[in-house]
Amino acid sequence: MDKKELLEIVRKAESKNLKLYFVARLLKDGVKANTKLLDKYIFNVYQIDITEEIRDYLYDLSIKQFDNIEKRDDLKFIDYDVISDDEQHLFTYQVINKVTSFSDVVYNQLVNSPRKITNLNEILSSETLWAYCVGYQIDSENMFYTFRKISPGKVGVDIEEDKQKKSLMSSIRTYFDTNTNTLSLLKGETVYLDKNIDCIFYGEVFYILRKHYFEQILGLQEEFKKKAEGIAIDIKNHSCFGETDLLSEKIESSPSIHKRLMKLEKLGSLKVLDEKGLKKLERLGKTKKAPINIKNGKIVFETDDDIENTIKLLCDYYKTGDYSGKSYGTYAGKIQIETE
Repeated sequence: MDKKELLEIVRKAESKNLKLYFVARLLKDGVKANTKLLDKYIFNVYQIDITEEIRDYLYDLSIKQFDNIEKRDDLKFIDYDVISDDEQHLFTYQVINKVTSFSDVVYNQLVNSPRKITNLNEILSSETLWAYCVGYQIDSENMFYTFRKISPGKVGVDIEEDKQKKSLMSSIRTYFDTNTNTLSLLKGETVYLDKNIDCIFYGEVFYILRKHYFEQILGLQEEFKKKAEGIAIDIKNHSCFGETDLLSEKIESSPSIHKRLMKLEKLGSLKVLDEKGLKKLERLGKTKKAPINIKNGKIVFETDDDIENTIKLLCDYYKTGDYSGKSYGTYAGKIQIETE
């Protein structure tokens, strides 16, 4: 589906059918936060009753986002690329056949009447507000959903109110301050709803407007780390590498390296690296002023520069424009298939 088709669909929605949901995240039973497990979180979806004022506000901000996309002729949807730094495109992510905890949100919970919130404090005592979601009814059978990541700084609970939970009303009372764009749930409980949308879900596809926040919402960053750890093992066992333990430490402390290692795996450079390729890599490193550390005929990682230079060279980080002849440095880019 292209941008024009998607916008035609979302514009069929009306504000009167809009629903607001909160997505909360919590650790699975028996799992600790520092446990090295890919799928260690579960997500719960809660619906909240909202006033007409809030409903109109959410609808209007969505329409403005859609208008901005429509006005940008240069914005096109392309397949999701984990390493891409291209800000002139939007991305699509097929969630079908991907077994993640967040799949349960879009395939099961949202379509099966989520429980309505009656006390935000009860949720915050054991769960983290992760994102807010707005559901739009297109027709009797179809809906689309927008998601926005909620940062910890945009959730507040009054401590004194928390001590007086027994005196709170049993029903939800909401009000909306148009000066602060804040939705209040009972006294002292507030969630800030800003004017951005990170992604749209429709027809088993996520349409990504803000890549970084989308990856946070779905928990892809944990997946990236797990894959990076596997690639580090492949490097450690490779015949062209010696001591590489520093790479594992780097994976723990620097999330930015996760995607770079995934790019390395995608390009397949590691699989074809041999003694001849190692010599070529060494020469290239000297030419690009990104030397690799070789001892006893093997690449070793003793410093952060050793790691960075090796990954850059194996990922074809250094590129030259065919026409301009200018040199670039980027991990992004796709292999082009030459046609006759």
